[in-house]
Amino acid sequence: MNIQWYPGHMTKTRRMIAEQIKHMDAVCEILDARIPISSRNPDVDELTAGKPRLVVLNRVDQADPDSTAKWASYFKGKGYAVLESDAKSGQGTARFAAAVRELLADKIRAYEEKGQNRVIRVMILGIPNVGKSTFINRIAGRKTAKTEDRPGVTRAKQWVPIDKNLELLDTPGILWPKFEDQSVGLNLAYTGAVKDDILDTETLGCHLMAYLGQRYPQALSAAYKLPDIPEREDEENDVAWGYRLLETAGRKRGFLISGGDVDTERMAKILLDEFRSGKLGRFTLELPEGV
Repeated sequence: MNIQWYPGHMTKTRRMIAEQIKHMDAVCEILDARIPISSRNPDVDELTAGKPRLVVLNRVDQADPDSTAKWASYFKGKGYAVLESDAKSGQGTARFAAAVRELLADKIRAYEEKGQNRVIRVMILGIPNVGKSTFINRIAGRKTAKTEDRPGVTRAKQWVPIDKNLELLDTPGILWPKFEDQSVGLNLAYTGAVKDDILDTETLGCHLMAYLGQRYPQALSAAYKLPDIPEREDEENDVAWGYRLLETAGRKRGFLISGGDVDTERMAKILLDEFRSGKLGRFTLELPEGV
């Protein structure tokens, strides 16, 4: 399943980031805590030119807590400040300004020693639909950025004042032109970072079912009231096994069509909706290397 989605405005955004980064004191990179590596644009390290960085692990309410702790440790080990948040509820967002000032403590102190009361400017980066606009609205205490539960809503840069000494530069979400690893494209599709209309929803549902059946079988059983999950047969690939899991869950939900067959496409849509909303449970789809 080859997933690619790179609208033209993302090229323009990349140029804008490269132009604006020299005016920034720091970068805040917002990641999806369920897929911290898949939701990281690999171009960001080059674009941000070694600026101090705060990594925000967003949607921690939907991620596996043990896995989130491992990811926080991983990013701290790389020298980044880390903030865990759930932007929708506001969890963790109140600590943002303090985290930025702690990250830039030496720079702020140097300004103060020179008698300068400089405004700190932070660029906010994140892929589409990672919760960036919701996060900004939370820390600003008002609605400044447009939010929708679909990718590609923010299309232009905008300055957002947080207080008299802190300003944010909100940027449109950007992906990268090609996903080298198929699992990255799948993870982005599961979480809604690419538009659904470019995907085969049923096949995507099969892949997600297979992953959950392998890594989180108990959660799958509980969510769809399945006494037993069909075991994977020898040499059965993800799509084939995932399809049988979709059928089993769909039959339990009563999603039947003429002839008694299961409406697996409907079940796939339900699965993705419940995964993305957190109704299905708390899952992390990737772990740091060596964990």
